[in-house]
Amino acid sequence: MHTLDQTDTLLLRALSEEPRSTFVALAQKLGLSRNTVQARMAKLEESNTFLSFDRRVNPIALGYPLTAFIEVHVQQKRLAQIVAELAQIPEIVQAHGMSGQSDLLVRVVCTDADDLFRIDGTILAVEGVERTETSLAMGEVIPFRVAPLLERAEQRSS
Repeated sequence: MHTLDQTDTLLLRALSEEPRSTFVALAQKLGLSRNTVQARMAKLEESNTFLSFDRRVNPIALGYPLTAFIEVHVQQKRLAQIVAELAQIPEIVQAHGMSGQSDLLVRVVCTDADDLFRIDGTILAVEGVERTETSLAMGEVIPFRVAPLLERAEQRSS
């Protein structure tokens, strides 16, 4: 990933505020040429600055109103195989390798408590998974955001 300069940061902030902006609208807002905006956007895309679009789709709209976090304890020598099998479970929307007590932190979405029980059982059935600890998310108190980081980056580059 390339290092962002002030123009990149301003462009990303503008997109964060209005994600559907066209290149022309961004150029007008930021006082840049359309070609500059288009070239910068291409460079940002090539450098994997943007996350995938599906991060913007709310699982609730798909019928999954509950979110849970499952700490998964695994046999380390089977980690790659375990991750490959977990990736086949559609309700797993995100997973992280962890340091500390658990090996993986898995974010799942589910329709209800029975569905969560089923998903947890599916995870436990994966060979090499030793145990799980499940916590139901009661509500998102700070949604995913990068605007404060963009503001900080802009201040640093000024």
